[in-house]
Formats: sequence, structure tokens, C-alpha cells
Amino acid sequence: MGKDESVTVEEVRSAQESLKDGINLHEKKSFKEAIEEFKKSAMTHPFDSKHVDELGVKLKSGSYKLQQESIAYLGCAAVHLNRLIQELEEEQKLEVPVDESLMNAFKEWQ
Repeated sequence: MGKDESVTVEEVRSAQESLKDGINLHEKKSFKEAIEEFKKSAMTHPFDSKHVDELGVKLKSGSYKLQQESIAYLGCAAVHLNRLIQELEEEQKLEVPVDESLMNAFKEWQ
């Protein structure tokens, strides 16, 4: 990704929606569907387009349960969304109503 390709408010909103949808699906034990949403979130304005595929290869090489794979992708998507938010200008951050529970989690990571 080139420096001139700034993160947009729409991309952050899209990534956040996919992450929230994935979390809801994960809680309903729809792990395959949750993983797809987490992947979609992590691939919104990717900083490294190979990252999600590399994670998938690592997970497949282990003997993880589907639920564990879902949690790994959830973490990947959450970290990615946090980075997208950090890339926004201060004025843009005001345009994105970031879910309060996600923001609290992000603050703990810094």
C-alpha cells in the first residue's frame, strides 16, 4: 500500500461492521460464517495483503478447532480495525462512531 492511499471513514465503518457481525456470529457458534466476516474486516484497506492468507496457512498447519480459528481471526480483525482507526485524521475519527466496547478494548492494548 502506498503512502498516498489514506484510510477512509467508509473503510473504517465497513471494517467495524464486519468485525461486529463476526463477533455476533461467533457468539452464536456460527464459526465458519464468523471467520468470513473477520477476514472481510481484516482485508478492508489491508496494510499487508498476504497477512490473512498467511494466518490461514498457520492455523491449518496446527490442530485447532474451528472455534479457536475464529478467535484467531477475531484478534486479527480487531487489531486491523484499531490500526485503521489510528490512521484516520482527528477530524475523521469524529465521523466514525466507533463502538464503545471496541474502543475500550483498544485502549487496553496501547
